[in-house]
Amino acid sequence: MRQIGLFLALWLGIAQIAAAGDSALARLESGDAVRGWEAVGRLEIGGKGFCTAALIAPDLVLTAAHCLFDKASQQRIKAGNIEFRAGWRNGRAAAYRTVRQAIIHPDYRIADKKDAQQIGRDLALLKLHHPVRNPKMRPFEIGGVMRRGARVGVVSYARDRDNAPTLQESCELLGEQRGVYATSCSVDFGSSGAPVFAFEGERPRLISVISAKGRMGAQDVALGVAIDQPLEVLMAALEAQGGRRATGAKFVKP
Repeated sequence: MRQIGLFLALWLGIAQIAAAGDSALARLESGDAVRGWEAVGRLEIGGKGFCTAALIAPDLVLTAAHCLFDKASQQRIKAGNIEFRAGWRNGRAAAYRTVRQAIIHPDYRIADKKDAQQIGRDLALLKLHHPVRNPKMRPFEIGGVMRRGARVGVVSYARDRDNAPTLQESCELLGEQRGVYATSCSVDFGSSGAPVFAFEGERPRLISVISAKGRMGAQDVALGVAIDQPLEVLMAALEAQGGRRATGAKFVKP
């Protein structure tokens, strides 16, 4: 999770932040509480840290691209050193899967300035060695454009809440610029890659992945990739590299 600064002040249309309706974080520690969110997991990064990730198909996981780089050296971490722990809570996961193939957006550069353009490319697609077939861990439907003022939610792990996911079921989409959503959702280090959901329809729909946090005045904001276009790029790259395309991923175009 990166801290992004003053460029947010240039964001059109979000100078006033109304977050009074934001819900508190709910820790999903019990089996009942986590039901429906088991496809969100903790991503273990080569023993050097963790991010958040989510299943979008039985063998495909979505997260932030910067999670796949060593923070000190800025070198790519080998796919085989990354493990997805689906539904991780209280020291156990519902499924453990190693990563066979890791695809980052071809225009993402870890060393580049972290502006809206780079955040809008901060997306990675992970192909697992073995699919997750547990019916409790249904991959999330993905896609759809959201507008300013929409209510969204986020499920994430983070520093000081790394042993169980937390759900913030209601926060506000404050604006969009160059493929980046700004929201009032509460995130912290470790929340990188966390799925942001829209709640229209029968099931939550994954519309964004958390990339960074920033501030506007005294207000914390969370920045996420609007995933529709960059995910299409990643799917095409996966296919070009010999992987199967969209193995069960369900795109929704409301």
